[in-house]
Amino acid sequence: MSAPSSDIIFHYFSGIKDNQRNQIIQLQSLYEEWNAQINVVSRKDIDQLYERHVLHSLSIFKFMPLSAGSSVLDIGTGGGFPGIPLAIVHPDVQFVLTDSIGKKIKVVQGVADALGLKNVTAIHERSEKIKGQFDFVISRAVADISELVQWSNGKIKKKQQNALPNGMICLKGGDLTEELKPFKKRVQVFELSDYFKEEFFETKRLVYLPMV
Repeated sequence: MSAPSSDIIFHYFSGIKDNQRNQIIQLQSLYEEWNAQINVVSRKDIDQLYERHVLHSLSIFKFMPLSAGSSVLDIGTGGGFPGIPLAIVHPDVQFVLTDSIGKKIKVVQGVADALGLKNVTAIHERSEKIKGQFDFVISRAVADISELVQWSNGKIKKKQQNALPNGMICLKGGDLTEELKPFKKRVQVFELSDYFKEEFFETKRLVYLPMV
């Protein structure tokens, strides 16, 4: 069976504009080129880039498209996920992508530059040291929610401009029962298998935690 192409993205997101389609199509060759120098996507996953990384990242877009003028902090972005795909489909939203590993941020900057993404700022820094406030903090399989909440302390804007209150949106897998216990009164969990039919998403979840 052949690896999913960028068509999988356009199957689920038919309204993507032509310039954004072109940027999404470029992702495979860009990550293959960078991965040959700096391994930011596992070798078994590079052929599944659109399903396991791009589509997975865009589940946040499926959950809630962001309003123009919003700002987002991507904690532990790695090679740029979920931040880069989200920045492509949200050209009017500002994204700060941060990682404590410099070579990963080099890849993020390289990909953003190649795509002409003016709304991406890549920072080599521990997330807790990032200055500024954001509408949402996002992350993908980086750390426990408790740690992410601690790192995000003071970074969430109080004024709301999106459909849901400002806070944290995390992409997670596995059993989250214990991890989410401290937040059970306000956390919301969404099954990504409700969004996407591929087997990969059967154990994947989106966790939304309002923080204002």
